Amino acid sequence: MNITLLCSDVNHPIFTYLESWKKANSHKHNIQLVTRVKDVSESGDILFLVSCSEIVRAQTRDLFQYCLVLHASDLPEGRGWSPHVWDILNDKDYITLSLLDAEDKVDTGDIWQKKTILLEGTELYDDINKKLFDAELELITWASEHIFDATSEPQKESQTSYYRKRTPNDSELDPKQTIEQQFNLLRVCDPNRFPAFITINNTRYNVRLEKADD
Repeated sequence: MNITLLCSDVNHPIFTYLESWKKANSHKHNIQLVTRVKDVSESGDILFLVSCSEIVRAQTRDLFQYCLVLHASDLPEGRGWSPHVWDILNDKDYITLSLLDAEDKVDTGDIWQKKTILLEGTELYDDINKKLFDAELELITWASEHIFDATSEPQKESQTSYYRKRTPNDSELDPKQTIEQQFNLLRVCDPNRFPAFITINNTRYNVRLEKADD
C-alpha cells in the first residue's frame, strides 16, 4: 500500500512518532512523510493529515483513494482548533479521537473510527501527548489494514460545536487564582512552544510544571 503522512511542522511533538511509525511499517507499506502540500506529488492509497495546518485542496486529495484526518474531539462536537486542550480545560477526564474523511469544509467529513482515551487527571503535557499520539498511531494502523473493508458514517449536523484557535496569550495564568484552580491550564501548556506564564509588575515570568521524582 502507498501511504503518505502529511504533518506541517517537524517541531510538532507528533512528528517523531510519525517517523517511528514509518520506520516500523516500512516493510509492509511504501510510506512517505512530508511537511508541505506541494511535496505530495505522487498518487497513492491513503493520505493522512496529522497536525496539518495547510489547506489541502481536492486536487491533492483526489490523488488518493482515501484522505483521512485525525481530530481529537467527539465529532461533530469540538470542530476547530486544539479540541482536546479545550476539553481538558473544561474538566473532561477523557479525550475522544476521531478518524474522518478530509473535506473542503474543515472537520465535516464522514467518520470511520473513534477512540476514547481516559485521563487520570495527573497527566502533564508530555503525558497527555503520549496517550493521544499513541492512539493516533493506532488509528493510522487500523486504517492501513481495514479501510478498504470498513464503512464510514456521516456526522449529525444538529450536534455541531466549534472551538476557536488558541493563541500564546491563552497560556497566561491569573495571579489572583490558586494553582489548583488553574491546574488544568498548567497541564496543557506546551512548555517549549507555548509555556504557561504570569505577569507581575509588568514583567512576564514563564511557569513550568514538572512531576517530582517518585
